[in-house]
Amino acid sequence: MEQKQTPLVEKPTIGQLWQDIKKHKKLYYKVLGITFIVSAIITLSIPNYYKCTVKLAPEIPGGNKGTSGLASLASSFGFNLGSASAGADAIMPNLYPDLMNSVTFRASLFPIKVQREGEMETMTYYDYLKNGQNLPWWSLAKIAFFSIFKEPEFDEVKVNTFKLTKEQSGIIEMIGDKVICDVDKKTFVITINVIDQDPLIAATLADSVQMHLQEFITDYRTRKARIDLVYNQKLFKEAQERYENARLKSAAYSDANRHAIFAQKQSEQTKLENEMQLQYRAYSQVAAQLQMAEAKVQEDTPAFTILQPATVPVEKFGPKRTRNVLIFLFLALLITTAHVLNRERHLISLLKPSKNKQDDFDELSLIDIARLLNNDTK
Repeated sequence: MEQKQTPLVEKPTIGQLWQDIKKHKKLYYKVLGITFIVSAIITLSIPNYYKCTVKLAPEIPGGNKGTSGLASLASSFGFNLGSASAGADAIMPNLYPDLMNSVTFRASLFPIKVQREGEMETMTYYDYLKNGQNLPWWSLAKIAFFSIFKEPEFDEVKVNTFKLTKEQSGIIEMIGDKVICDVDKKTFVITINVIDQDPLIAATLADSVQMHLQEFITDYRTRKARIDLVYNQKLFKEAQERYENARLKSAAYSDANRHAIFAQKQSEQTKLENEMQLQYRAYSQVAAQLQMAEAKVQEDTPAFTILQPATVPVEKFGPKRTRNVLIFLFLALLITTAHVLNRERHLISLLKPSKNKQDDFDELSLIDIARLLNNDTK
């Protein structure tokens, strides 16, 4: 049974396509002109924004020196073998972006005090994102429209991350777009980028996010040691009280029976002194354990090296208005050309196989193309 073959059609030449475009040049002028005006209005309506970048290198928990070479080689290919330190520290640097994307971490940024450049008034970051942002006109129109159907909400002082309000959830999403964390898999260098409309607020928040991250990691890394420290402090206080009671009791009995010669009195005094010595030895041991617990907290406290501190950006980061306008014009040009070729019945023929299997078009030399352009200008 013979298979049906797709009919081969003759494809238009470049000259024919150029004539089609010339035939509808008024349409191009109109479309490109309107596109330029609309895209210019849209891009000019987007407020300027700035970016502040902070880089820091965290202290990696001590691992197995024998596997450090293999781990370094694996990290150069983007893999993390973890080593022995992974068991001691569940939150490795490559998990810091997930940590900063958590609701709890973002909500902790709400009470940060920020101040616009050139202004003396301070406000919380939550209030700034809620009322202090410059929005494009279409966002303002959207807010005004939905505010008609929105029920009034009471401002909540405390934030319940288990059950956020719609407003708080919206602020959380805004922070996710403005605060971005990235970790280099090879060097574990943490890069924190903060984007905001105000350069001073961008720098302030970048510095605050860096401090919040350090505090969270320090709290996590020292949590077990701090629990042990609190427990040892309790034992130390109890041992100290028992020793003081035994010492005072022994001293009081000795003063009361200083000139006693009875064996029973002397035996009781010896018993009290032995009890005091026993409590003193327990007190000394607990005191040593307390010192070790304090040293453990200091040992587990991670150190962070600031490679690039937060600085107020001088130049804006965006929007790239010229690039955006050119992209709009390019897309409009492609769509208009497709519309023109479709009207001239050439678009379908371009998509079908041609008679010549080697070429999709009747090729013209550069001289022929230049001649067509030259005749058109004349």
